[in-house]
Amino acid sequence: MKKIILILIGASILLSFNSCMKTKDPGATASVTMANEWWVTLDQGGTQDSLGIGHFKIATYNTSENNNMLWVDDLQNGWGVKAMVTSDYTNLTFSGNESANAYYDPDNPTDFPKTVNITEGKIFPKMGHSKAGNVVDSLHMKIEFSDDPGTIYEMNGVERTRFVEDDY
Repeated sequence: MKKIILILIGASILLSFNSCMKTKDPGATASVTMANEWWVTLDQGGTQDSLGIGHFKIATYNTSENNNMLWVDDLQNGWGVKAMVTSDYTNLTFSGNESANAYYDPDNPTDFPKTVNITEGKIFPKMGHSKAGNVVDSLHMKIEFSDDPGTIYEMNGVERTRFVEDDY
């Protein structure tokens, strides 16, 4: 009888520990593999930083729908674009055709482009180097702004490490 009680107690303890184990991070969003801050340049025709803006910070992050959509946001540091694009989290790719610019204000339409086309968006794991030489993910996309139609820019950069020596 004593052995049966010990076995039952042991089994209930094991079951309670097992029920506490999580197989997935409940706080992770769908875009966890692609969400980050990035140091990028706006390039054109093989010329890095063709507009003389220098490196600026952008962000990629989850939408509130928590699905296959991703925000690409230059935080108004570059052209002033915050666009929702379709993402493939397995292949780390994204694109958007005539994606609405959330920064566009119809009452002041000259401030920001109304839409943006983003093509060839891709994140390359551990294929870049930060300012201080740390191995980091890199980012590439082609981008066309509705207020500069026909001009295709490339946005290239590396993930932000949050180390002071890597910030621009």
